[in-house]
Amino acid sequence: MSKVQIHDKTFKIKITSNEIKKAISDVAEQINKDLKDKKPLFLAVLNGSFMFAADLMKKVNIDCEISFVKVASYEGTSTTGNIKQLIGLNESIKDRTIVILEDIVDTGNTIENIWNQLKQLGASDVKIATLLFKPEAYTKTLPIEYAAIVVPNDFLVGYGLDYNGYGRNLDAIYVLDYSAE
Repeated sequence: MSKVQIHDKTFKIKITSNEIKKAISDVAEQINKDLKDKKPLFLAVLNGSFMFAADLMKKVNIDCEISFVKVASYEGTSTTGNIKQLIGLNESIKDRTIVILEDIVDTGNTIENIWNQLKQLGASDVKIATLLFKPEAYTKTLPIEYAAIVVPNDFLVGYGLDYNGYGRNLDAIYVLDYSAE
């Protein structure tokens, strides 16, 4: 599909399914090299990262675990700036290497919040892996070690990303089509 309609907005294709798969394979290959002796705990941030986390974990071939947290900072097409942790972490992370898995890093508010909590809980090392990274919107100083795809500061939907709850199931990533407005 080159265009999709979600609620009151039209979106056009930005990143194909094949481009996403290639980018995830590249990130997995780097993680396999960098963390081969670390036995990391991957921490997927729900809801958006579920597709990225699932596809990445299929390509990670090192000893590791995965867990999930749920946080929210979006309403509609813009960030609220407020991070609300909805579901917490159950595993002990003391002295562990943690890899936060995000669908998208834009301002960095969510990542910074989670990163700080993990360090307070005793994680020895916290790394960030994201499917999409928006450097133009990023306001934090934490390094993004694994960014699969760098994108401009556009509103995107698909492959886990939603617009008011819909569109997460699309296998490609779409951008808001202003010509349809």
